[in-house]
Amino acid sequence: MTITAVKTLDPVTVEIIRNALTSAADDMNATLIRSAYSPILYEGGDCVVALLDTEHRVLGQSAGLPLFLGNLETCSIAVEEMYGRTVWQEGDIWILNDSYLGGTHLNDVTIFAPIFDEGAVVGFAATRAHWMDMGSKDVGGSMDSTDIFQEGFRMGPVKLVEAGVETSVVDLIRTNVRFPYQTIGDMHAMIAALRMGTTRMKELVGRYGMEQLDAARDEIFRQTEEIERATVRNIPDGVYEAEGFLDNDGINLDTPIAIKLRITVAGDTVDFDVTGSADQTMGPVNCGAAQAVSALRVGYKLLVSPESNSNGGSFRPMTTQVRSGSVLGAVTPAPCQWYFSHLGLLIDLVSKAMAPAMPDRVASASHGDSMIITAAGFDTRFGRNFVTMEATLGGWGAWQGTDGESAMINNVNGSLKDLPIEMLETRYPFRINEYSIRPNSGGPGQYRGGNGVVREYEFLADCVVGLWFERSKTPAWGLFGGSDAQGPEVVINPGRSDEVRTLKANAHKVKAGDVVRLAVGGGGGFGEVSKRSREDITYDIVNGFITEDFAKTHYGYQAPPADGFPSRKERTP
Repeated sequence: MTITAVKTLDPVTVEIIRNALTSAADDMNATLIRSAYSPILYEGGDCVVALLDTEHRVLGQSAGLPLFLGNLETCSIAVEEMYGRTVWQEGDIWILNDSYLGGTHLNDVTIFAPIFDEGAVVGFAATRAHWMDMGSKDVGGSMDSTDIFQEGFRMGPVKLVEAGVETSVVDLIRTNVRFPYQTIGDMHAMIAALRMGTTRMKELVGRYGMEQLDAARDEIFRQTEEIERATVRNIPDGVYEAEGFLDNDGINLDTPIAIKLRITVAGDTVDFDVTGSADQTMGPVNCGAAQAVSALRVGYKLLVSPESNSNGGSFRPMTTQVRSGSVLGAVTPAPCQWYFSHLGLLIDLVSKAMAPAMPDRVASASHGDSMIITAAGFDTRFGRNFVTMEATLGGWGAWQGTDGESAMINNVNGSLKDLPIEMLETRYPFRINEYSIRPNSGGPGQYRGGNGVVREYEFLADCVVGLWFERSKTPAWGLFGGSDAQGPEVVINPGRSDEVRTLKANAHKVKAGDVVRLAVGGGGGFGEVSKRSREDITYDIVNGFITEDFAKTHYGYQAPPADGFPSRKERTP
């Protein structure tokens, strides 16, 4: 394929505009986070923003959740497909959270607006953020929903603001959620981010004019496409396949959910086919096709162009095949609350499938899921109801030359952060008794998989807890002789007569004094176990990544003399 370069702009101007667009998105994201009312946004960063061009292609996107790649533009495209191009009016703001129309689960709300300059649309600003409660049958979201109607208030696309004035949709939101003050505050934070994006975009139009901006955009897109096609062209042509299984759908606990991937590389193109995956399920692990495409884009980008920002020139070499009615292409009324579990698995499967062709770029599987704990109830200290939701850290897979990282968010969530203990203990009626690295949870190998974490909650008031932990039946696998990691474990009231072991629970009642202990899985090992150096094994023991017994069992390790352990400074990189 021939790609013609744009010759009307010098390279320096193109780079200035490229970075200005990225900075504009960063300013939007900072505005949202600083203005947000919910800890999941201002501490966790469960949000993303983007500037789009007039054709809904990404100009600049902030760091955030990788799973939203290719997701925000589907929302503005849906409006245009439903109402036509003339629907866009200055001063209007739209909202959408429909899981089948480009949303994810109903808690992830997208708010977006056209950007006008001198009466003409010059682009779009878009934001997406997690709202803590959408009026689902259980506070904050259900682990056992069986249709979309149990999961909360479903919108869109509809106008949130018309000609600068809030519509009745705001009142509908206020009366359909359990925490209206917090929710409406987050909504206004998202609107503030849109206004920041509008300001930055208009500044660029004023400085360069639309003709120069469009030329720079085309050149940026061309460069991105050219780089990606060159990388794809170097992959041997062929068909590559991988499959994995979720533990279950949260309802039928003994039935694994198959995710099957077939990748076809031909020249400078690559096709991703997930049509062989399971049918949509009764439980809430389904997602719309747009989310499946986003996950495939993440897997693609990790291998093809991980060092560059995404834009409208990204992903042009790739095509996707998703089957309507499948777990990855769900249709109404399939529940979608925990839509990301199979998407994290899918991202790992891209790496597994491509391992024979790209051994120097792939990584072993990660812990692979968000590993969610929710808590809700009445806080007697403040005399108010509360809800909180947390993603728990785990281990990432190793790759050629490097051990996997420990205590990381999964690759679906990207820059999402775990919530600080100090904030949690201040705002909510529980105490964190332990937060530590989980030894031995990473898979052995020439390069060791990263370890998961242990996090223990002691509740100070009666409340209900939700749990959504995955990848126990198919824990993070190793590659090229590396071993599998340990899967997750969750114990309620460990060591007591009322001890319960479970990975999924909906609105489980706990009393003051009860304990929930989470142990998250690690990442897979990479390379033959026998090739791990004695020095690295000893270092792992000294620093608590593995125990001496683990080293003996998996590496045949014999301890050195008591004074023979290397210090960190002495260890060879």
